[in-house]
Amino acid sequence: MLELTRRMTLSRNCFARIAGAYMDQEGYEDGSFNIHFLKLSEAERKKNLEIAKAIPFAATNEQLKEYRFASDGGGKKDSFLQLLCGIRSAHLKDDALLSIFYELVGEHYRTETAYAIYLFSGVYDIPVKASDKQWLEGSEEVYDFILCAIAPLVGEYEPGAPEFGFLFPAFSDRSADCGKIDIYHKNPQRLQREMLERILG
Repeated sequence: MLELTRRMTLSRNCFARIAGAYMDQEGYEDGSFNIHFLKLSEAERKKNLEIAKAIPFAATNEQLKEYRFASDGGGKKDSFLQLLCGIRSAHLKDDALLSIFYELVGEHYRTETAYAIYLFSGVYDIPVKASDKQWLEGSEEVYDFILCAIAPLVGEYEPGAPEFGFLFPAFSDRSADCGKIDIYHKNPQRLQREMLERILG
């Protein structure tokens, strides 16, 4: 995860696009956005990078855990995995898929406050590591991923620290594993169980 967060800075940014929605406490959408990441002001990019980094920077195996999907999603029309794969392939450019995603989160995410859903589309060229652990030129794989952060609103359209989120596909052994997902809970003692079950199928 440390390797990945090194590409989440203003000078070494791995994100191409950001989209999201603002939800009321009952889970209904109250506005959305979708924009190329580099079109944001420098201050907005910095603020959004801090939101994104909260997910991979979390304590591994405590706040951030790797989960396996119950199935490959091939036989289920409403598979969350199938939806994530579609959003990832479209690089956040399919508003219809995003609307379905926001609606599903609204149905299953449990909170007592209004909140924001942020989605980031990123690409990371995974550099080759030699046997002596030195980095080599070129990449052995391109990690194409989406990162989600859900945060309570602390002001009008102003998100606070993320309380839930995920990284898909899971970044496992320096490679993408589409059968798994890394899920973040700010408080591991208070799991979003309904949301977790809906994601994993």
